[in-house]
Amino acid sequence: MAALLKDGRYTNVFQGDRLRSVNHEHFRIPWWYRAEFRVDGARDLRTYIRTNGIIPRADLWLNGVEIADHTQIAGAFAVHEIDVTRLVHSGVNTLAVKVYPAEPERDLIMGWIDWNPPAPDNNMGLWRGIDVLRSGPVSLHGLRVTSNLALPTLDQAALAIKAEVRNDDDAAHSVVVGGETAGVKFHRRLALKPHESKTVTFNPASDPALELHNPRVWWPVGLGSHALYKVKLSAKVNGALSDHAQTTFGIRDVRSHLTPQGYRQFVVNGMPLLIRGAGWSPDMFLRVQPKRLAEEFHYVRNLGLNAIRTEGKLERQHFYDLADRNGIMILSGWECCDKWEGWAGTGGAPWDAADMKVARESMTSEARLLRNHPSVIAFLIGSDNAPPAKIAQLYVDALHAADWPNPIVSAASAQKTPAAGPSGLKMAGPYAWVPPNYWYADKHGGAFGFDSEMSAGIDIPTLDSLKKMLSAVALKALWQKPHVKQYHAAPAFSPFSTLKRFDAALAARYGKPRSLEDYVEKAQLANYEATRAQFEAYAAHMDADAPATGLIYWMLNNAWPSLHWHLFNYYLDPAGAYFGAKKANEPIHILYAYGSGKIVAVNLTRQSAADLTAQIRVRDLDGRIRYEKRIAHVTLPANQTRELLQLPKLAHLSPTYFVELDLTKSHDKLVSRNVYWLSTHPDELDWKKSTWYITPVTRYADFSALEQMPATTVEVSAATRRAGVNDITTVTIRNPAKSNHVAFFQHLSIRRGANGAPVLPVTWNGNDVTLWPGESITLTARYGAADLAGAVPTVRLHGFNVARREIPAPVIRKGVKTN
Repeated sequence: MAALLKDGRYTNVFQGDRLRSVNHEHFRIPWWYRAEFRVDGARDLRTYIRTNGIIPRADLWLNGVEIADHTQIAGAFAVHEIDVTRLVHSGVNTLAVKVYPAEPERDLIMGWIDWNPPAPDNNMGLWRGIDVLRSGPVSLHGLRVTSNLALPTLDQAALAIKAEVRNDDDAAHSVVVGGETAGVKFHRRLALKPHESKTVTFNPASDPALELHNPRVWWPVGLGSHALYKVKLSAKVNGALSDHAQTTFGIRDVRSHLTPQGYRQFVVNGMPLLIRGAGWSPDMFLRVQPKRLAEEFHYVRNLGLNAIRTEGKLERQHFYDLADRNGIMILSGWECCDKWEGWAGTGGAPWDAADMKVARESMTSEARLLRNHPSVIAFLIGSDNAPPAKIAQLYVDALHAADWPNPIVSAASAQKTPAAGPSGLKMAGPYAWVPPNYWYADKHGGAFGFDSEMSAGIDIPTLDSLKKMLSAVALKALWQKPHVKQYHAAPAFSPFSTLKRFDAALAARYGKPRSLEDYVEKAQLANYEATRAQFEAYAAHMDADAPATGLIYWMLNNAWPSLHWHLFNYYLDPAGAYFGAKKANEPIHILYAYGSGKIVAVNLTRQSAADLTAQIRVRDLDGRIRYEKRIAHVTLPANQTRELLQLPKLAHLSPTYFVELDLTKSHDKLVSRNVYWLSTHPDELDWKKSTWYITPVTRYADFSALEQMPATTVEVSAATRRAGVNDITTVTIRNPAKSNHVAFFQHLSIRRGANGAPVLPVTWNGNDVTLWPGESITLTARYGAADLAGAVPTVRLHGFNVARREIPAPVIRKGVKTN
């Protein structure tokens, strides 16, 4: 399908329901791939073809001779290497690959379940590519490095470097294997019989210098640098280079244990962590998009997340390289449903001996791909269901045989296997809308333990994105006909195919939408408050008696433009859910705990924060202060929380009111600012009727008074400066004291000139802000200068009760404005 899109056979398949127009007959027959490559140089070199995973299976021919068939080459993740030395010749050689039709319920590949419509081709093809490798008589394989880091001092690390050394020749050879890492050189002489393979190991016992002193340690984002080392290895026969290999690795220690309550806690470099992550989705057609991938990792960091879960959508090498460099922890694992859990009755066919073979090869291949990456901290051998004992043992044995250095987890749900023990995770949902106070309960997906996937479901994109992805009919239904199945919500069989639960809550809480624009505006409020509360609740309970140890927001992104399950949408246009999550994941943060009314400060860093001042105010809807408390000399120990106070119950508040929280340090430098809109009649949940994806609401909070807020006008100034290939726009918003009105939930975007398209991707230091009379705030946005397409950067501002405005922000160079 990616080839047909690149060829222009189909265009704009993500708009409306145009994906339905794709002819599925294209993919009910095999596809042929053909490539030519040259072989030059010494005739005594050996040549290999390496397949890195083919969906679902393939036959291979080299120069007209079949070298492997589809019983040998099968599975999305299984890597195979074929010696083709006898078939290659100098000059041009031709490789042909026949790929068979794919079916997720029959093949161990990838399926999309209810994430989005299935790819019309079920992703058949050479998704990870094929390599041609050449070496001398002795080749190197599986270069890997493990480190034993001294805890808690982190001042020493013992490195162990291993590789398989294989003699592919009919003659015996003496080979010198040598290498270098961290300024340490090492070598070993091996005698290899014809076609013999040996594992060579270098460690402090053989090479004392591999005991490193004061090593550079790899830390997850927000806790330190993400130091990486490189190791190089060579094999020489009779003084001539026969093969070489290299890889990067990080020095860090990852462990996990079960809390007294039975939940998994990850510990990195001796420090217990709250995993704050989200679920990953690749492009729907598995296209290689390095620039986009880098942009998505920038968003992950900007969101304040420290982890990504890849449920069955295991990625290419570049993905993990980016995770290493950005300090983003990866929870890898197999997917639910379809063939992968066919033994659990989830829709896929039961397994046979051929499936067991593919599963073993797949696990071995993934272990080899992932084991050197410091970002990868675990592998989940099951998802919704833990595998049967025999399959679980197969996975665990394959991981151990590959020197897997990280925890092995039985499932993403609360299940166990004899081979890996209790998972320590829960999969309690929800997956559809719930109010913010849900997350503070001690039930289901509430903030205790480690929830492997959950969120309030629907995430309405910006109006710009909606107009790109939905037809006129679907746009109208979005706010007028919530019971209509939306093609861009979920497949028709899914309970998430309509927006009726979300839309009912939106109308009840914020007032019936008056237009599409009004619907989108209110949806951003709902998305912001629900997402912020989810991350805040887990952070607030990370050192509780029954601690919250991890959460995976479902999801981070989408394979195609979607109305649910994302922190940023397919067009990389950040909206309410994005900025709610970003606010909650501030390194040092002050929050309001729904339900209890407690004010809590959170420190997610490795450094203690001292001499902080907390300012807590409760305001009526008109902005008048009804309660005020200042707490000085607050100290926040590293990686801990602190309860600051319990808000008192106040009489005669307006039915909708605000809680304003500020945390500052010396000289009133702002550390954290947080504004909540609350109701004197909070949401009430019917816990007894909870399902795996929803907890019903018996009474909704009432925010309808927000619609009656007086319109106000704010003062805005903006300027842009060039920083390499990026532009940085600084925007100052001021709500004049004379206005006497609250400027509520103001959103900023960067546009290509007046009334232009949004400039994307863009990372803000904050957004969706509320200002009281006389208050101002300065925000910055960073984006690619080239993405302006020659236009003058323009700031668009609009708020819930603030009319839309556009302010030019031309680039200033050495005091001169330029377009």
